[in-house]
Amino acid sequence: MSCPIVTRCPCFQGGVVSVLGSLGMMFWLAMTPHNSETEKKRLAILAGFAFLTGVGLGPTLDFVIAVNPSIIVTAFMGTSAIFICFTLSALYAKRRSYLFLGGTLMSGLSLLFMMSVMNMLFGSVMLFKAHMYLGLLIMCGFVLFDTQLIIEKAENGDKDYVWHCVDLFLDFITIFRKLMVILAMNDKDKKKEKK
Repeated sequence: MSCPIVTRCPCFQGGVVSVLGSLGMMFWLAMTPHNSETEKKRLAILAGFAFLTGVGLGPTLDFVIAVNPSIIVTAFMGTSAIFICFTLSALYAKRRSYLFLGGTLMSGLSLLFMMSVMNMLFGSVMLFKAHMYLGLLIMCGFVLFDTQLIIEKAENGDKDYVWHCVDLFLDFITIFRKLMVILAMNDKDKKKEKK
């Protein structure tokens, strides 16, 4: 028999608790020194972070499954293609050629935050859609930037591959989430037009 609080409260279904847990894991990983003695511990923390981040996708996945379950596969394939293309572009581009994007991308994240706050007040569908598309574009830029930054750090002796995984994992998950929502919204709009 399941606990009625756990089954009814959205916090326990991949919401607030998993987000706070994944943030806690990320900070724990950042505070754990990078050396050969702590390598297994850091990999375990990374696995916990990845698990809790995946659980945090639960509400988005519920929404997408209600619209059209095949969107999940399409979004995953699209995310993989985007990630591979932008990563290869960063790998084969001239060294440090995309590092200039850092300031612009951080400004873009600030703009996305402001748009989220405004949308909490106004509840505009257009603002939400603009936020999704702009967020997808910014995260594609982050794949370029983070890949070249990781290469540059490795060239300068920073071999902390566990933390570099966190950077790229966050890029991948964010692109996946935004792409799923965009495809689900478009599918929902098409169904409305047919009616």
